[in-house]
Amino acid sequence: MLIWWLVALVVPFGIAGLVGAPYVPILRRDYEPLLDLADLKPGQTLVDLGSGDGRLLAAAARRGVKGIGYEINPFVYAVSLVITWRYRRLVRVYLGDFWRTPLPVCDAVYVFLIDRLMPKLDRKLTAEITTPTPVISFVFQIPGRRSSRHNRNAYRYDYGTAPMASK
Repeated sequence: MLIWWLVALVVPFGIAGLVGAPYVPILRRDYEPLLDLADLKPGQTLVDLGSGDGRLLAAAARRGVKGIGYEINPFVYAVSLVITWRYRRLVRVYLGDFWRTPLPVCDAVYVFLIDRLMPKLDRKLTAEITTPTPVISFVFQIPGRRSSRHNRNAYRYDYGTAPMASK
């Protein structure tokens, strides 16, 4: 019986790691600098691809920013529902694979993926973003693009405009 519980717990984390990135929570000290890079005003919308435990969406909601999150791991998704419950008028989190979901209209996109998936992300964003939209990538850079701004561990890319080649 214990083995089935272990499988039930391990499989969702494994799938999430293969499809996107393993669940690694960002530190509380990083929320505000990440949101500052997006430069969102109250009432604007942030989409979090692989929203994890929802803490970044909750931090955005405290600023009056609407949030839409996508999380593939059902356990982490359940945690995010609890964490964002207080902000349910501003935040929606969906259980699902963001790769298979068209991006909703938004004012900024946040992502914390792994290096090997960044080219795939660039193709998705290039195909789906048609109006100027900042994309904030935590830790990993998007190959072939130059960030318009950055801080110590995140990069801002401006999509929906002509691509900016890297040096």
